[in-house]
Parts: sequence; C-alpha cells; structure tokens
Amino acid sequence: MNSKPGELFKKFQAKKKAAYKKVAKKSKKVSKKKTTKKHPGFASVQAKIAKKEGVSKVRAGAILASATRGASKAAKKANPRLAKVKGKMKMAYKRK
Repeated sequence: MNSKPGELFKKFQAKKKAAYKKVAKKSKKVSKKKTTKKHPGFASVQAKIAKKEGVSKVRAGAILASATRGASKAAKKANPRLAKVKGKMKMAYKRK
C-alpha cells in the first residue's frame, strides 16, 4: 500500500458525502409528489359524529349521508366513494 492513511480517509469521506447527496436528491423527488389525506372511512366518521352530537349511530349515519350528498364536485372527484351514496339532497327549508 503506497497511499497514506489520511488520503484513504479523505476518499472514504468523499464517497460517503456523495452517497448522502444521492439520497437527499431522491427524498426531494419524493416530497414533490402531491399527497392527499386518505378518508378515514364512513363508519369511523359516523362514530365520530354520534359521539360529538350525542345521537345514535343510525342518526349519525343519516347526518353523514346528507352531508355527503351535498359534497362538491371537487370532493367527489377526490373521493369517488362519495358518489355511491344514494338518495336526493333535501332542502333545509321550504320557500314560500
């Protein structure tokens, strides 16, 4: 071995630094992707409504279904399961 111990250490550090940069580049690419929160599920939301409002799970299901029917087009595009809820949106009040 003709090289000095200090030179070997410097080469090792340079390789290590290059590897870290490579990993950092990959993590930046991943972080640029658009991420969305996944829907927790209708049963979970129904239980949450029942607890918060102090009503039965059946009534909470009706509240959730009503809100789901009134969801925007953008929300339905983001979560296609919203379109599966049957029924028509009822008016909150009647006009005279």
